[in-house]
Amino acid sequence: MRIRIALATSFLSLIVGIQCSSQEKLLPDADKVIARLVDHEAQREKLGGGYIGSRRYVLENLRLNKKAEMVVTVRCDGNGRKRFDVKSEQGWNSANKHVLQKMLESEEETSRPETRPITRISSDNYAFDLLGRESLDGRPAYVLRVSPKREDKYLFEGQIWVDAEDFALVRVEGQPAKNPSFWTHNVHFVARYQKAGDFWFPVSTESVAEARIFGETNVRIEYFDYLPNSELSKCATARAPTAGFADPPEGSQVFVPNSNTAVNATVSRQLPKTLCPTP
Repeated sequence: MRIRIALATSFLSLIVGIQCSSQEKLLPDADKVIARLVDHEAQREKLGGGYIGSRRYVLENLRLNKKAEMVVTVRCDGNGRKRFDVKSEQGWNSANKHVLQKMLESEEETSRPETRPITRISSDNYAFDLLGRESLDGRPAYVLRVSPKREDKYLFEGQIWVDAEDFALVRVEGQPAKNPSFWTHNVHFVARYQKAGDFWFPVSTESVAEARIFGETNVRIEYFDYLPNSELSKCATARAPTAGFADPPEGSQVFVPNSNTAVNATVSRQLPKTLCPTP
């Protein structure tokens, strides 16, 4: 009886070992996954040709019972350069000026062509370890550990999930590689992305920042009325070839290129149903 149990145990161990070995062989090298991610992101950026859109920022601090809101428009060039225009502000003036406005300035800075290479998710800025595969929203994704190669407030450490078919970011989770401020001792964020047509864009980013004096602070960013410049041109040609678009059309499809830096914010929005805006 003992011999049978021993043989059965050995056989089971052998089968498990073979299965694990087979799964490991199916997994690609981490650097190859990142190389394809960078290549596919470049293709999607070229296809989109930039975008326009609007955002609503909401900052809340429960300890102080303070709240700040800001609505902005963003225009992104084909090279990734972003420009923001503040449309309205209300609530906690100090937070609008010293937190939300600083977030816009920081994003503008990291979007510059000369700055993007040192902040993006690539083998130049990070070391990667492939942890395995998971299914997210019914699609296979590679899970990788991300370790920054230097302490930089625009880099992060944590994990990323890369879609195994489109090689796009599906989820990013972690904390800044360098504390953004002496007054902030803990920041954690989770960003989620979803596919729409040929593009991938953020669905939500949840972040909590612990400050030494002010306590926990949350920031939510709602994205709306985003439209790729390539689709904007198609819509303009189809409806009014000479018409300009001073403001993002209502009801248009959202396109936001994959974010490559840690964002201390909470992002959420509804997915639009159409690509071109309805007149």
